[in-house]
Amino acid sequence: MAHDLRALDPDYLTFWRERHLCTLTTLRPNGTPHVVAVGVTFDPHTGIARVITNKGSRKVANVLAAGPDGAPVAVCQLEGKRWATLEGRAVVRTEADVIADAVARYAERYGRTPQPNPERVAIEITVTRALGRG
Repeated sequence: MAHDLRALDPDYLTFWRERHLCTLTTLRPNGTPHVVAVGVTFDPHTGIARVITNKGSRKVANVLAAGPDGAPVAVCQLEGKRWATLEGRAVVRTEADVIADAVARYAERYGRTPQPNPERVAIEITVTRALGRG
């Protein structure tokens, strides 16, 4: 079920604030999907979802391989009959202030601050489609 990004249901937004493990799907250069468990934060006001990760990860390589316009990706979470997917275009951000903001958002949603990591980057997803139920 598709949702209007300009008027997301309060229950849908609450679901994205609750602590849930998510998946990130990127495409490998050969077109096959790569799905991995991640923590995701979503800012509905800017339409940006964020994933923090190591710069040497396969997911980062997949996003970078797509080029400067970004990579098509999806993040998904579920609990029982409730599920939510955000689709969009991802880019890798390396700026210290962007990473710090992504870490702070992660800490707020997941209730813990990750250890410092000089290899950390942020995958920033400009959300173009929201799907879900419940």
